Amino acid sequence: MAYQNIIFTMEGEIAIIKINRPKAMNAINLDVINETNAALSQIEAEGKAKVLILTGEGEKAFVAGADIAQMSTLTPLAALDFSQKGQELMFQLERLPIPVIACVNGYALGGGNELAMACDFIYASENAKFGQPEINLGLIPGFGGTQRLARLVGKTKAKEMCLTGEIINASEAKEIGLVNKVFPTDKLWAETLKTAQLMAGKGRVMLRAIKRCIDRGYDVDRQTGCYMEADSFGLTMASPDAQEGMSAFLEKRKPEFKGKLV
Repeated sequence: MAYQNIIFTMEGEIAIIKINRPKAMNAINLDVINETNAALSQIEAEGKAKVLILTGEGEKAFVAGADIAQMSTLTPLAALDFSQKGQELMFQLERLPIPVIACVNGYALGGGNELAMACDFIYASENAKFGQPEINLGLIPGFGGTQRLARLVGKTKAKEMCLTGEIINASEAKEIGLVNKVFPTDKLWAETLKTAQLMAGKGRVMLRAIKRCIDRGYDVDRQTGCYMEADSFGLTMASPDAQEGMSAFLEKRKPEFKGKLV
């Protein structure tokens, strides 16, 4: 598929999706949603990638928000459809059976913050800005912001950010647990790629099992989550990568993980 609003590339076993509307600060419109959904489906269908990096083209913004010019023309029913389509994109990101890193340079506001939060974790540049400023437009977050933000930073901080429209810098975002690591702007991509390469060197089955256990166990009681973990632990033992990993450890060599899902 030819993409007009995103750039989709592969570097070895690392997939890279860049939102590519730099003149519009990479704002999310329906075309971005549809193309990103299609790229995620392509990644899952091909089964070649072990890790995905999601970022924005240009130096000013990861994604500065939803496309206000498009949103301003929506009827209430069309707005509902737009919100549901955006939310399905976030769910598809979460369901993707490989780790997803949000590489955030510049603004990640509104839909951009929601997109970053749907990834498995966030690396940010020192000039990154985060927030849910929809209230300043007479709106509320529509792509899951009220729900994911509260789960990531706590209910009271999420309320403060959403109710005031406050925009925070990368340092504060890290302090409250929204961002994992902050890097100088010129080091962000290299550091993100380094972590992606580290994960891509692990076993495919294990990457998938860990993401699934944490995500599915998060909203259940601890004992149920541990039962799920035990089931996955037993299943991963069937992967050739498990035998390779343990053999490499005993033989004091670096493992070569080549196991497949099927």
